[in-house]
Amino acid sequence: MNNHELLQALGLDGWESKQGTLISRSPIDGCEIGRLQEHTLQEVAHNIENAVQSFKTWRLAPPPQRGELIRLFGEELRAHKEELGKLITLETGKILEEGRGEVQEMIDMCDFAVGLSRQLYGLTIASERPSHRMMETWHPLGPIGIISPFNFPAAIWCWNFALAIVCGNPVIWKASEKTPFTALASAKLFERATSRFSIFTPHLLQVVLGGGELGAILVESPKIPLISATGSSHMGKAVAKSVAGRLGRYLLELSGNNAMILTPSADLALATRAISFSALGTTGQRCTSLRRLIVHASLYTEISQRLKRIFAHVTVGNPLESGVLMGPLIDQKSFEEMQIALEQARTEGGKVWGGERILQNQFPNAYYVKPALVEMQEQTAIVQKETFAPLLYLIPYQSFEEALTIHNDVSQGLSSCIFTNDVCEAEIFLSSAGSDCGIANVNIGPSGAEIGGAFGGEKETGGGRESGSDSWKNYMRRATNTINYAKDLPLAQGIQFNVETV
Repeated sequence: MNNHELLQALGLDGWESKQGTLISRSPIDGCEIGRLQEHTLQEVAHNIENAVQSFKTWRLAPPPQRGELIRLFGEELRAHKEELGKLITLETGKILEEGRGEVQEMIDMCDFAVGLSRQLYGLTIASERPSHRMMETWHPLGPIGIISPFNFPAAIWCWNFALAIVCGNPVIWKASEKTPFTALASAKLFERATSRFSIFTPHLLQVVLGGGELGAILVESPKIPLISATGSSHMGKAVAKSVAGRLGRYLLELSGNNAMILTPSADLALATRAISFSALGTTGQRCTSLRRLIVHASLYTEISQRLKRIFAHVTVGNPLESGVLMGPLIDQKSFEEMQIALEQARTEGGKVWGGERILQNQFPNAYYVKPALVEMQEQTAIVQKETFAPLLYLIPYQSFEEALTIHNDVSQGLSSCIFTNDVCEAEIFLSSAGSDCGIANVNIGPSGAEIGGAFGGEKETGGGRESGSDSWKNYMRRATNTINYAKDLPLAQGIQFNVETV
């Protein structure tokens, strides 16, 4: 199936031939997928007004009916899993197995949201006043703005979108400029779902294509009560400042600098498999990718040798081909940033293995690299910085307390893990004295979270929570209600306030 046939199967027939200033290039070979017209500032303002009007209708639909629409969307995703997965691979460069996996994550999220549509529970609260009932209720919040990244161009959007819809809110989606066709294809599949749905509500999903100035309109608009943004900490700080300035809400998923503590009691075979996927999956371009391996000194030499062999022989190439485990970096800028980080690591005393560009003759306009392993004797400045690439730092430790100090001594706090068969070490790692991250795992890597748990992190990762657990509360407003069914009016705290009635 060529690119034209792929887009045609996803309902985008002819889109790749449209003329525009937004060019989508595949990181696989640097070739142009198509050109699209960027939205104007006026069009985005119009999108916001459309969403405001859509909200007035959609908030009145019973939540289980909203869930039915998401169920239909899940059916469309199931029917087009292969095509959408391939398009994701084409635009991001991740291997096809991961492209399919991203669509499966969207399907899982739809299933979760459908069940949730009948479980938007509030509490009944004990009242101190006789013949009174107190409760909390949850109501739709309003139009939601979603700003998504290139590395998971559909799944991260879907985490937010599926919940926002069942919670009664329309969505405006500012997609990454690097993956516009994935966004359009996902929107087209949702459009097919709405055509089979009994309640017609226009503008439940609107896609915005273009640069950061368009996202800024959403961020600054008081008509968008919640902005969910995924990206760098630098971007998140700008979003937070702007949204807070208008007293809006923001949900931020930002940088990660994730670590594994490898202890003497660990199962090394199990740990090696986890390290390999966590460091090399998606070419190291996951916010949950393993960046720092904090290894007990007694294991340092052995694990270093194991990883050097794996990193040297991992299959790097066209991610659409069977057997390939690592595709290209997203673009030249990412490659250059990786090389800058490796050079700084050398300056700071690190020994670098791998990291060089490969396959230039076959793919002169793409950026394939060997994964890099960097042996460090301490956690230097460059190790404390996130580099979005297949770059893994090895750092030795002597005591468990030292390992925890190294682990937490970074500004990011997304995902973390420990490999140990010592129950005390495992429990300490999960306790308030252990990992300071939003995700803390035992004997499983930091990468590849399930949708059932809340996803997000602390510190410069932004503090947001998406996907599972009670993340749905982000997309709703809470009201506390008190009902008096007595004939008198007792006041809280036993206050007496007697006035004569007329």
